[in-house]
Amino acid sequence: MKKISSFKRISIALSAVGPGLFLIGYNIGTGSVTTMAKTGAEHGMGLFWALVLSCIFTYVLMVAYGKVTLVSGKTALFNFKTEFKWGWLLSLYIIIALIIGELLALMGVMGIVADLVQEGIRLAFDGLVVQTVWIILFFSIILYALLWFGRYRVFEKILTAMVVVMGLSFLVVFFMVKPSFSALANGILPSIPDTPGAFGLIAAIAGTTCSAAVFIMRSTVVAEKGWDIKDLKTEKKDSFVSATMMLLLSGVIMAVAAGTLHVSGLKLENTVEMIELFEPLGGKTAAFILIVGIAGAGLSTIFPIVLIAPWLISDYRGTPRNIHSTQSRWLIFLALLFCFGTVFLEERPPALMIFSQAFQACILPAVAIPIYILINRKKLMQEHKASSRMNIGIIAVILFSLVTSWLAISEFL
Repeated sequence: MKKISSFKRISIALSAVGPGLFLIGYNIGTGSVTTMAKTGAEHGMGLFWALVLSCIFTYVLMVAYGKVTLVSGKTALFNFKTEFKWGWLLSLYIIIALIIGELLALMGVMGIVADLVQEGIRLAFDGLVVQTVWIILFFSIILYALLWFGRYRVFEKILTAMVVVMGLSFLVVFFMVKPSFSALANGILPSIPDTPGAFGLIAAIAGTTCSAAVFIMRSTVVAEKGWDIKDLKTEKKDSFVSATMMLLLSGVIMAVAAGTLHVSGLKLENTVEMIELFEPLGGKTAAFILIVGIAGAGLSTIFPIVLIAPWLISDYRGTPRNIHSTQSRWLIFLALLFCFGTVFLEERPPALMIFSQAFQACILPAVAIPIYILINRKKLMQEHKASSRMNIGIIAVILFSLVTSWLAISEFL
């Protein structure tokens, strides 16, 4: 019997959870890094409970959306449009809200990546400063070329590599800066800080982790994978890996900030400032590793964001997802133009990211309530209707979504 190398085993394992890794790449972006780092710096691990709840609920809805897609053979928005009387209106609302939220996020993501790469170049080349507009142009051209010629399986492999690099980077920095474990343990008790912006951070944690876009995209990438009802166990395992990795990576980022910046009384208002604050703690090597990790997180997020408009439109119409069509290429090009937003706006990228993540929390009820109805519809699901445990989980998600939406709206007002 031919022996399989360790590298081959890892590759097979990663390919088996492709959609999950795709969504980790989407979810753990600079929005997550900014939100988790800012939360850890300002409140220690006091809001870790919000992250845990968000990841549990993410798993529940990922399984639900995947199951409905596997049984019906149709993607989420098409199901909404055809199964509900006013489903077309609900679907259009979700499309418009998600695209607005994602374009806001795209400006923040690319702005943060450009700032970080600029800082990395400055550290590496004795103060050399490259304007962020050229850095954004460089990455936009590469991304557009990949999307012009590539296919889903190629994106999946690229995102898998980025997720691995990102995860290793954060774990290495965690051990390099040696955060105070006693401080982490003391701050892990659930609390809601009575400070300005705390509600917004809780909503942002929910928005960046238990994101409405993730569940709509989940349906699409499961369909893209070609799975059917026979793959239900694989779909559940994939969802579990995805949600667990989201919790681990986001928790590590929060813990690094909580065990270093928070105990030192340092605040975090800018992602580049994060590098400058960590450099004395872990040295220049830690700073470079952190830059690679956060930039990888950002670029892995941009791939799904620029695909969201063409995929949502295909989802709504129930047509094949062809990113090489003229319409898709124009939509991707227009999305990439938003990458230059922070060049012209006075608002700093991290502030845009926090706002866009909190905005995402407001869309969650619109995707949690319809899937509860669909997964319990006998005509659609047959013998695969939701179990009592699944229903309790989805109802809990709906309540959580209403609370976090209220927190987000309170913060906006």
